[in-house]
Amino acid sequence: MRITLLLCCLCCAGCSHTAQDRWSGQDKAQHFIASAVLSAAGNEYGQRQNWSARHSNSFGLMFSFSLGAAKELYDSRPAGSGWSWKDLSWDIAGAATGFALWNIGQ
Repeated sequence: MRITLLLCCLCCAGCSHTAQDRWSGQDKAQHFIASAVLSAAGNEYGQRQNWSARHSNSFGLMFSFSLGAAKELYDSRPAGSGWSWKDLSWDIAGAATGFALWNIGQ
């Protein structure tokens, strides 16, 4: 799993179509909130499947991060807005927040 993630990051690092965006804005809040919700939902799904806490946590984080990375890959196509490392950073922050809040609520 880690090797796949590393390869995806390396492949996307050379994207010539990158977004020229800022660190703040409504778009970033949407990335953060969506990733937090997806991470918590992934954790809950794992729990409902009677997975171990570690497995549920890993699934929730990777589920959220994978969807965020897929969105950026979609944006990097010629007709898209461009790959944004800033969006992906907000996705990671949101996934971590969703993970933390879900675990606090347990």
